[in-house]
Amino acid sequence: MDNTTALTFTMTAYAVMENYKHCMFVVFLLLYLITIILNVLLITVIHQNRELQQPMNVFTCVLSINEMYGSTALLPTIMAVLLAKTHEITVKWCMAQIYFLHTYASAEFCILAVMGYDRYVAICYPLHYHSIMSNSKVGKLIALAVFYPLVVFGSFYSLTLQLSFCGKVIPKLYCVNMELVKNSCSAASYISIVGLALILFLVLPQLLMIVFSYVQISRVCMRLSRESQHNALKTCIPHLLSLTNYTIASLFEIIQTRFNMSHVAVEARIFLSLYFAILPPIANPVLYGLGTQIVRVRILKLFIRYKILPTLLAKAVTIV
Repeated sequence: MDNTTALTFTMTAYAVMENYKHCMFVVFLLLYLITIILNVLLITVIHQNRELQQPMNVFTCVLSINEMYGSTALLPTIMAVLLAKTHEITVKWCMAQIYFLHTYASAEFCILAVMGYDRYVAICYPLHYHSIMSNSKVGKLIALAVFYPLVVFGSFYSLTLQLSFCGKVIPKLYCVNMELVKNSCSAASYISIVGLALILFLVLPQLLMIVFSYVQISRVCMRLSRESQHNALKTCIPHLLSLTNYTIASLFEIIQTRFNMSHVAVEARIFLSLYFAILPPIANPVLYGLGTQIVRVRILKLFIRYKILPTLLAKAVTIV
């Protein structure tokens, strides 16, 4: 791969935004700042309050860190390329961005699967929850959720890193593995086949864990009183919404990467391709922060302390 030093790729999707690139730069900057602020705020509140340092909230912090990692891999590069005259990116940074974004996406699903397992233990074995979800086990689950996608995707990505590239066009705002492979000097259809198998390794075990967890939760809830069912469901709603949102976002990106979407408007394709790395990192801290009462109360108390919110308004929101 001796041509990687000088080679650059032209990101053709930026041409659509050429006439209003400064406006889009501001939009992307605001999205990035909102993502960082919301996730840092959630992590800070959980870290500063010992009663919030339960396994579920620890997993929530890991989810927030991963989302800041994914947003940082995407949005600063988009902003830089957007203001550049040629809308080009070097092949080395393109390769790095692919690794960052794909491991972010894979880790996100792994963490959500672990959070589903946590809900299963909390609802099905409430009396043994803290003995099952010990600090040691929580650490092991976090290590599994973080390192499993790094190793699995890294092993697959080594195939792409061995290629030489003759093409110079990537029709997206950011680099993805299959678009990079399409620019290789030789046919590399085997990478596409291995990539499909990889999806099974990065999706199937997590999907089975989530399905198993919620089947068991449903069975237990059927034997509970209506009030207990309501309380159990309330603890699962943020996770279910987060999981649904991210699954839809991932399907959009997988479909675009694997199938010809030229019949869809360019603007729609751009929005759908950004969905997975922009909306979940903003929505999740809201779901787990404002959607969980004890976390919401602590956040609002923090706002009152620093006079960010009027006291009466904060009390009204706390009661909801």
